[in-house]
Amino acid sequence: MKFRSYGAAVAAALGALLGAAPACAHVTLNPNEGVADKYFRTALRVSHGCKTSPTVAVRIKMPDGVLSVKPQSKHGWAVTITRRPLPTPVRSGHGTMIFDQVDVIEWRGGPLADTHFDEFGLVMKLPAAPNATLWFPTVQECQEGKNQWVEIPAGEQKWQDLKEPAPFVRLRKGSVQ
Repeated sequence: MKFRSYGAAVAAALGALLGAAPACAHVTLNPNEGVADKYFRTALRVSHGCKTSPTVAVRIKMPDGVLSVKPQSKHGWAVTITRRPLPTPVRSGHGTMIFDQVDVIEWRGGPLADTHFDEFGLVMKLPAAPNATLWFPTVQECQEGKNQWVEIPAGEQKWQDLKEPAPFVRLRKGSVQ
């Protein structure tokens, strides 16, 4: 009798885990929390294709305030960087002025099978805005179809309740050294 109870508990736990799986299936940034006004390394994690179709392109829009960003190169993927002018130039802190910023980074290639995951690395300087959340709308193109991870919570909405939520990074204050 104890064995049946244990088996039922295991089955219930597995069911709960599998029921939670779609929340893990989003495209996310990992890690997704960094110190404001510091350099930060993260990766865009693509955990599946479009239904069963392999991923062939990932395009991420950079938020305002991220003035320095570099994508990681990936074997088998071409990287394209599109820039946009800043409304007002800003000082770089290295004696020069910054007149534009990265607008969109795109990796194209692969394909990345639906049954696999991969990460697309980024190094960026986060803005000096502790307690802010930066949103990174991302489009995932597949051999058939696409996923548009571009939804941003409004009002009382929660990120996990959205169908195709945008990846994000939360900014926090740095520790005093």
